[in-house]
Amino acid sequence: MNFESIIDALKIIAAVAVFFVWVVRYANIKKEFEKFGFPSWFRDMIGILKISFTVMLQSLNEQIVLLGAFGIVFLMSGAILTHIKVKNPVKEMLPAIAMISIGLIILYSSL
Repeated sequence: MNFESIIDALKIIAAVAVFFVWVVRYANIKKEFEKFGFPSWFRDMIGILKISFTVMLQSLNEQIVLLGAFGIVFLMSGAILTHIKVKNPVKEMLPAIAMISIGLIILYSSL
């Protein structure tokens, strides 16, 4: 398996993970954002951005992939900082850490 195939797999994993969390498990997202004290409009905006950025990762245009990867890294940075601010255990940060790692790898490969 070459590096390009790994990047393609990571793009698919990111999209499936975001779809699963923001569509299939949306009730959990609602609870988490309420726990953090964020308004519903902010939660929905983050969901739209995450879904949009992971769709961008699937593009054949490297500029769009770069934008999508940067967006994911930016949003996951905010997620990790929020987890730290509310003093969540590292275990609860692992999905955000995994997603920022995927975003960084894709970003690096797109430069």
